Amino acid sequence: MDQTSNYIKQEIENLSNQILENEKLLSSTDPDIKTLATDEITALKAQKIQLENTLLNLNEEYTPEEETNEAEINPNIAILEIRAGTGGDEAGLFASDLYRMYSRYGERNNWKFEELFRSENESGGIKTLSAEIHGKNAFGLLKNESGVHRVQRIPTTESGGRIHTSTATVAVLPKLKKINVEIKDDDLEWAFFRAGGKGGQNVNKVSTAVRLTHKPTGIVIECQEERYQAKNREKALGILTSKLYQMMQDQQVKSVTDIRSNQVGTGDRSEKIRTYNFPQNRVTDHRIGKSWHNLSVIMLGEIGDMLQDCAKLIGQTELPQE
Repeated sequence: MDQTSNYIKQEIENLSNQILENEKLLSSTDPDIKTLATDEITALKAQKIQLENTLLNLNEEYTPEEETNEAEINPNIAILEIRAGTGGDEAGLFASDLYRMYSRYGERNNWKFEELFRSENESGGIKTLSAEIHGKNAFGLLKNESGVHRVQRIPTTESGGRIHTSTATVAVLPKLKKINVEIKDDDLEWAFFRAGGKGGQNVNKVSTAVRLTHKPTGIVIECQEERYQAKNREKALGILTSKLYQMMQDQQVKSVTDIRSNQVGTGDRSEKIRTYNFPQNRVTDHRIGKSWHNLSVIMLGEIGDMLQDCAKLIGQTELPQE
């Protein structure tokens, strides 16, 4: 909570300085400059009020006993990240197919998908997507999906009928109820930009979207779902905390400073975990050495059996029923 409050206080100060700079332009003899300055001041003051209200709410809700070193994972919330890998535009289209597969499975389970960030390539495929999933046992069901997914198929843009191989990376992170991962302010680099999409005109007028870089590991988190910068900051910091916690668990270290930087990258597991072979209508999970011969149905979201099989054979003896 202290880190979030400090970031908000710093942003309030930055906004105050921007307001002062724009107020100086009001004395300009150029009417266009005065109009632009007036509009900017209005937008900046509105954002400042929003941040001040957020800070007030944080202070009211905070209690010291909320801080703890014991992580408590909420099994009903998962943070899903999908990134296009090798293969150009085809990799982006495959990333979109994977997201559609998980989304349709989620619909059958009455899950709610909240997109936090999406960027697309020229073909309409996904370059990067992050979403928060709310639903019964969402993390427990999806946690074994983290890794590199490979597709073998003939792209729609391939006139010669040749089979291409492309990849996409999937990361499934837990939503931590209680955790105190030490993240130093000096290790964080914040950038703000104006986002399109949800939120209407406010999103386009004010720099509400955030990009957070954790300098020691190179982890980059982007968030633009919320209309207000403070909320996007809070969500980005929460995702970073989950990523760092997961890396600490994977590397069996006790602090952020002990994370081995040569294993960081995107934070996803580097090994290829699954191959989707379209010509043979087959999906193979390389971790458990099992194949399913109904790829067309799997891509439509029928992945329950596959998730169950992976859970039983990857160190987990039983998975709660859907």
